[in-house]
Formats: sequence, structure tokens, C-alpha cells
Amino acid sequence: MANHKSALKRIRRNEAVRLRNRYQHKTTRNAIKKLRAEENKKDAEALLPGVVSMIDRLAKRNIIHSNKAANLKSKLTKHVAAL
Repeated sequence: MANHKSALKRIRRNEAVRLRNRYQHKTTRNAIKKLRAEENKKDAEALLPGVVSMIDRLAKRNIIHSNKAANLKSKLTKHVAAL
């Protein structure tokens, strides 16, 4: 157990950040699945910028690696172009 006030605060803060990161990561994964399942090219093109923005946000905050973000964006863009 923590012995200092600052350590107790850090424990609380870490948990809040962890939950926020989990929420954002899960929301992005669901958006990616929705985009991949989309059959209509026009709808997929409309969804793509929002999903790319979510992926960029995760990479900027180090929730996912920047190379993973680049790979995801590339694959999704190719997928939408092939529809």
C-alpha cells in the first residue's frame, strides 16, 4: 500500500487514465470493424476520415504504436478503394 499522498493520487490518476485509454481503444476498434463490414463504397468513404482521425489520436497519445496506426490506415484506405 502507498505511504504518501502523492502516491495515492498517482494510483487514482493511473486508474482513470487506464479506463479512458481502454474506452478510446475499444471505440476505435469498433469503428474499424464497422468500416470493414461496410459494403457500400459511398458510406465507407464517409466513415474513413473519422476512423483515420481516431487512429491518429490513439497514436498521438501512445495508446497504439505509430507504425501500427500507419498500417491500419493504409489497409483501411486500400479496402475502401477496392470497394
